[in-house]
Parts: sequence; C-alpha cells; structure tokens
Amino acid sequence: MVADDDALYVLTAALLTPAHFPTVLGDDYPAACAVFGVEPYAEGYGLVLGQDGSGARWTVVVDDVSLVAVAIAAWDCGMEHELSPDDRSVVCALPGWPLPLAVAAPNVAAPHDPPPDPEAGDTAPAPLTPPDTESWGPAQRRMGADEIAHRWAAWREQIDDSADFASATGSPTPDSQAEVKGEVEDGAMAPPSNAHPGVRRVLAEAQGYVDSPPPPGRVRSSFASDDARMLRADGPGWSLVARTDDIAFVLLDEEPGEVLPVGRGAELPGLLAALDALAVRPA
Repeated sequence: MVADDDALYVLTAALLTPAHFPTVLGDDYPAACAVFGVEPYAEGYGLVLGQDGSGARWTVVVDDVSLVAVAIAAWDCGMEHELSPDDRSVVCALPGWPLPLAVAAPNVAAPHDPPPDPEAGDTAPAPLTPPDTESWGPAQRRMGADEIAHRWAAWREQIDDSADFASATGSPTPDSQAEVKGEVEDGAMAPPSNAHPGVRRVLAEAQGYVDSPPPPGRVRSSFASDDARMLRADGPGWSLVARTDDIAFVLLDEEPGEVLPVGRGAELPGLLAALDALAVRPA
C-alpha cells in the first residue's frame, strides 16, 4: 500500500468497467479485473497510476468510477483537472503499472518499482508490469484491433469494394502496427473454400456468442457516425472490429501483424446486428 503520509503524484488514469477497460490486459472485463485481483463487479472501477514521493510506481484501484471518468473526460478535452480519490474509495493499491507510461512526476526520482514490503513476506504482490508487445501475441493483437477501431476511416479506405472481396488488395496500410493481408474474405457464414480458415473460426465463435452470451466485455459497442455502431469482439486467439453498417476486420494470434478484411456478404449484417444487441455499451 502507499504510505498514508506519502502523497501519490497522479500521472494518468483509466476506467475498468465492462464497457471500458484497457483491452491490452485481457479479452474481457473479468480477465482485466483478475490482473488487479478484484471482483468483476458491474459498477466497475477506476485505475489511478502515479508515483509516490520516492518515485516508486503505484496503481490505485478505486470504486469511485464517476470521479475518474470526469477527470479522463477533462484531460481528453485538454483541460486541467485534479484527480484526488478519497481514501474511502480506495479498493487496493498495487506496486507497478499495468500499462506503459512515457511520463513521470517532476521533482521525484525516476519511475521504479517499490521494494517489497518485508512485513508481507511471500504474500507481497509482484509489481504490475505492462504486457510484452515486442513480439506478436494476444496483447499486441488487441492493441491492433484498438488501432483499427480508433482509425476506422483510414483503414476502410484501403479496401476496394470493387474487388468483391475475392481478390488481393495489396494495399499498404496507414501508419500502424499491423498490415493488411493480401486477401479479402467473403463475410458469409458459409464462405467459399478459398476463405481463410481462421476467419471461418472467428465467425463461428462470434455466432456462438449470440447463442450463449460470453463474459462481460467480450463484445462491446460504441457510437459511430450515421447511426451505426462500432463493434469490438474478442475471443481465444482473435479480435474482430466492425461497423454495423459496413465490413469487419479480423486479427489472429496465428497471423502475426496481419489484418483480414471480411466483406458483408449475406450473413455478416445479421451477425453484427445480433452482436450489437448483446454488447456492453458505455453508460
């Protein structure tokens, strides 16, 4: 725990709720909560990342979600906003940071993990560390899906609809971590024989979510233009990003650094509508 007489210099914050959580931490909300050892309550939490007076890294989990959400909204608008959680809202304080930060508090030592608490012995938690994204894996796959969702228009313009989603696109990607794969898939649930087997698996597992709802946060829906919704769905080894009025993109653990565009076909619109109906939405 952060010492009572030692201030925490807040550097950033994030939400940990079914609709908003750092996807780099897991495929769904319960998986992200497990990183911090907290129960996946529907109300969610706020994550406050900072340094103590010695420069040590700390992550404080609070149950005052609104307080953290207001601060994040203000910062996103370029406004100054002090975030000082009440001690009564603190659920736990863990050493380390679960996300990479390029900033540091002024006038304190460089960020470092605090020394183990000698009184805790073997029960002391290991410092939180960001997932390794140097090599392709689940964390980088989810980060790639985040990138596509945030820059949908730039990714969408790489796809030539006149190709009828059956020929190579061969297009360079926007400035990003992943690259568009040189084949585009048909979005039907019974795709042609030359369709990527990984895409068939993703579509089948996504359809399975409709029949048997997955853990909270596994499918999320957010606002998009023209009355459409932006969908994010994740599963074992895959991520899917789609607009409910357009196509989808699939990323696979077994396809490092590649993105597979999925055309609407006959079945994709219905699948996206069904996923949107069960998806978690921001409050």
